[in-house]
Amino acid sequence: MSPLLEELIQALRCLPGVGAKSAQRMAFHLLDRDRTAARRLAEKLIEASERIGRCTRCRTFTEAPVCALCASSSRDPQQLCVVETSADLYALEQATGYRGLYFVLHGRLSPLDGRGPREIGLDHLAQRLAEGEVRELIVATNPTVEGEATAHYLSEIARAADVGVTRIAHGVPVGGELEYIDRNTLAHAFNGRTRVG
Repeated sequence: MSPLLEELIQALRCLPGVGAKSAQRMAFHLLDRDRTAARRLAEKLIEASERIGRCTRCRTFTEAPVCALCASSSRDPQQLCVVETSADLYALEQATGYRGLYFVLHGRLSPLDGRGPREIGLDHLAQRLAEGEVRELIVATNPTVEGEATAHYLSEIARAADVGVTRIAHGVPVGGELEYIDRNTLAHAFNGRTRVG
């Protein structure tokens, strides 16, 4: 195999969920069938890596110093939703009618992986809360062990700044059947039940 082709395959393996066979299929497709798309992909990757940075307020991806969400006067600056990744931010934006602002952690607390409060930007979050504008911190970390530990730490930071804290609900998915739900999810949903009527 060509050394350059092998390097291309290895480079494609950096993408999440892409193993050796998938990377090989992608490389062959781009070279066999669509070299124009391959060039366009290469150009956009270079352009994005050079021009896209992080918002100075919420830390999501943007080409400007402050992203469009943070710059918008139609967003409620008193609500701040904390998410683990920019992908989580985009998922919430697409699925909800949330009109507040965000703060992206770029991960979650994981001491075993060397990710402490400073590595995920909790010092920046504390500074933002100290400004006094935020009244509600919405914790939207994933329901994993690390996500829950991060949520607990976030609530401590918010309470220290005299900011109210809410946590997004977790539990049985819409359309799910109880007999097929895993134990932890079902227990969490049952313990987090709310009053009806």
